[in-house]
Amino acid sequence: MAESESQEGNYDNRGNKVEIFKTDMEELMEKMEKQTVCAAQMAYDCVAIRTDPDLHNAMQHLKDVFLICKEQMEKKWQDVLTESRGDGQKKE
Repeated sequence: MAESESQEGNYDNRGNKVEIFKTDMEELMEKMEKQTVCAAQMAYDCVAIRTDPDLHNAMQHLKDVFLICKEQMEKKWQDVLTESRGDGQKKE
């Protein structure tokens, strides 16, 4: 009787270990898939830049223009906030 209970406990324990193993393997496979996608994108980007050097220059230009635009928008937003605070204070 004690042996059968012990065997059932071992079976349950093995079942839990198998489930944990499956979960761990699925997580590792997902991580590997993500890494593979990242590596493929990097390789594609390298090939695209090497075959068309103007692409790199165009991307750098777009980045620079974006940063200038972002800076201007932040300045305008600060001006709008300052004006709205000033108007609010005058009304009080």
